[in-house]
Amino acid sequence: MIKIIAVLCSLSSPTKCHEQTVTTSDFVALSVRSCLMGAPQLAEWMKQHPAERLAAWRCVIGKQDGRGA
Repeated sequence: MIKIIAVLCSLSSPTKCHEQTVTTSDFVALSVRSCLMGAPQLAEWMKQHPAERLAAWRCVIGKQDGRGA
């Protein structure tokens, strides 16, 4: 399983950031290469959450370690 973990910050409070699992390969065709290149799924997810700013993202292979989201 491949997950995209995004670090999102509130536009109204820029120092308030959190991690969010944006997508996993369980739901969409997501390769390591597309994840590392920014993945179109990430852009689509951001369109649906206009009150947040994308600060960073990372690709995680396997299960999430329980941090964040």
